[in-house]
Amino acid sequence: MRIITIAEVEYLAFRLAREHLSFDEPIPDFSTRFPNVLESCVLTPFQTFSGRSLYQTLVGKASILFYLMIKNHPFQNGNKRIAITTLLTFLDLNGRWLRVDPQELYNFTVWVAQSPPRLTEHVVPAIETFIRSHMANAG
Repeated sequence: MRIITIAEVEYLAFRLAREHLSFDEPIPDFSTRFPNVLESCVLTPFQTFSGRSLYQTLVGKASILFYLMIKNHPFQNGNKRIAITTLLTFLDLNGRWLRVDPQELYNFTVWVAQSPPRLTEHVVPAIETFIRSHMANAG
C-alpha cells in the first residue's frame, strides 16, 4: 500500500484544493499551517504497534486520514477542501477513486466537520461505510 506524504499533501492535494476549490474563501499559503498538526494527521493512519498496523485496510487508513484532516484543523482555512483532495489523492495513489456526486461528498464532509468529537468512534466507521460504498477503481 502506498502512503501519502507531507510533500504530496503540499504539492498535490493542497495545490489542487487551492486552484479548484477556493470559492469565496481563499486557502492560505501552505507555510501558515499549524506546526506538527498536519504531520500528525498524515502519519497517524500508518502507525503500527508491536509490528501490526493500527489501521489495517486502505479504507481504514483513508477514513482516519479524512477524519483527522477535518477535525484537527491543520490549516487556518480550507481544512475540509484539503481533506477532500488529500483523500482523493491517497485513494488515487492506491489505484482507487470515489464515484460520488460532488454535492453528496460536500454534504458528507460538512457532516463530519460538524460531528461532536466525543462521537469519533461512530463517525470514523460512518466514513468507512461512505468510502466503501463509493469506492471504485481509478481510471
